[in-house]
Amino acid sequence: MAGANFAWEVVQLPLYTIWHTASWAYLGFATLHCWVGDLLIAAAAFACGALIAGRFWPMRGYVRAGLLIVVLGIAYTVFSEWLNVVVRGSWAYTPAMPRVPPLGTGLAPLLQWLLLPTMSLVWARGALLSVKVANR
Repeated sequence: MAGANFAWEVVQLPLYTIWHTASWAYLGFATLHCWVGDLLIAAAAFACGALIAGRFWPMRGYVRAGLLIVVLGIAYTVFSEWLNVVVRGSWAYTPAMPRVPPLGTGLAPLLQWLLLPTMSLVWARGALLSVKVANR
């Protein structure tokens, strides 16, 4: 999840105006800042998912925990993008960023929190199952 989030932050940079206005040093700082935020969001969402699923997660409660993780990530992203784009003006989208109504949230950050946790969960479950099978 960490590596995928860092790559996503780098790839989506051209969809924000900062790509066209900031120095390379500031782009590096902004990428690291956003990536650390992603790690904190993911840690909180995954912790909540594990708490809801119970002590046998991820072998039991996998789908319930996964849905909660994705929903929490998306909910925080919608709030954060709205707060920072609309209210604070901390960052802005370029015209190339597709927006999702009703709040006009950027599609790239929404896809980040839909796809990356889902892929991470599927990968982790597959790895766990393969270890379990190998230990039989």
